[in-house]
Amino acid sequence: MTTERGTWLDPLREGERGPDARGMYMWAAVTAAPVWEIAHGRSQPLWLAWPAALAAAGLYVATTRFAFADRRRALPALGLLAAVVLASAAWFGSNWLYLVTMLAVATGTTIGGKVLPVVLFAECAAALAVAVRAGADLSGMLALVWGTFTAGIIPAIIIRLWAAIHELKATREELARAAVSEERLRFSRDLHDLLGHTLSVMVVKAEAVRRLARVDADEAAGQAADIERIGRQALTEVRAAVTGYRGRGLTAELDSARAALADAGVEATVRVASVRPAPETDALLGWAVREGVTNVVRHSRAAACAIGLGEDRGHLVLEIRDDGPPAKPYGEGNGLTGLRERVKAVGGALETTAPPDGGFLLRVTVPYAEEDGE
Repeated sequence: MTTERGTWLDPLREGERGPDARGMYMWAAVTAAPVWEIAHGRSQPLWLAWPAALAAAGLYVATTRFAFADRRRALPALGLLAAVVLASAAWFGSNWLYLVTMLAVATGTTIGGKVLPVVLFAECAAALAVAVRAGADLSGMLALVWGTFTAGIIPAIIIRLWAAIHELKATREELARAAVSEERLRFSRDLHDLLGHTLSVMVVKAEAVRRLARVDADEAAGQAADIERIGRQALTEVRAAVTGYRGRGLTAELDSARAALADAGVEATVRVASVRPAPETDALLGWAVREGVTNVVRHSRAAACAIGLGEDRGHLVLEIRDDGPPAKPYGEGNGLTGLRERVKAVGGALETTAPPDGGFLLRVTVPYAEEDGE
C-alpha cells in the first residue's frame, strides 16, 4: 500500500492549500444558459443580451479572483455582478435565471461570517421576485430559491472548513515544535542533575585518593573503588535518562547524600517524617535532595548539613540547611533553575535563603499526594 496521498483536495497532502480562484472559475459556465437563449433568438435586443452575458461571466471571474487575492476589491465587483445578474434575469427571464445561482456562488466565496446568511436571504428574495416577474410556476420558484441558498452556503462552508484545517495543521506543527523544545529542556535538566551531582562526588573522592595515596594505601584504594562504582552508576543513570527515567527517588537520594557529605567531610543530619508521597512527588524530592547536596559539596565550605522532610497543612516541606561561612552568593545556576521549574510545574514553591551570618537554606514545598496503599 502506497503512502503517497493522491486524492484531489486532500487536506493532509503536503503543499495542499485547498480551494482557490481557479477552482471556482468553472461556475462561469452557467452563462451557457443565457448564451443558449441568445443563440436561439429568444433574448432581444441582441446588442443588450450579448454584453449582459459577457459582463456577467467577466464580473464573476473577477469577483472570485479578488475573493482569494484582494477582498477589498472583491466586494465592489460582487455588487456590480449582482446588479448585472438581477437586472438581466428580470429583463430577459427564462434561462437567464440560472445566473442567480452563479451570483450565489460568488457571494459564498466572497462573504463569510454572520453577514453571509443575511446577504443570501436577500438574494433569495430577489430571485423569488425575478421568478415571479418571469412567470415561473411554484416548483420553479422554489427550486430557484433553494438552489440560490445552497449555491451560496456550500462554498462558504467548504472554504471555512479548509481554513480550520490549515489552522489545526499549523497548531499541530507548533505543538510538535513546543514538545521538542520541552523535551530538550527536560533532557538538559536531567543530564545536569545526574552528572552534576555524580561528577562532584567523584571529584571529592579523587581528592581523597590524592591525599591518602601516600599515607594510607588501603583507604585510597577504597576511595578509588568508590570512584569506579560511582562512574558505573553514572553510566546507568545517563542511559536511564535517555529512555525517559526521571529520578531514583527520595530514599535512594538520601542514602547517596549521606555518603557524598561524609566523603566531603560534612556532618550530615537527616530527619524525614513518615510519609508516602506519590511516585512523581517522590522523584521530585529526590532531585531536590540531589541538587541541594551537590551545591553544599561544591560551594558551601560547610562543616554540617541538615536535611529535613515534614508535612505541613497538606504539603511536604523539604529543607536542606548548611552552616557554611558567609560568602558571596553563588547565584542560581542551571540546577536550581531546572529544579524551580519542576517544582512550579506541580504547583509547589522553591525558596533559597543565604543569611548574612552564614549558611544557606534550600526549601522546597510541594502538594502532598499520598501514594495509594496496596
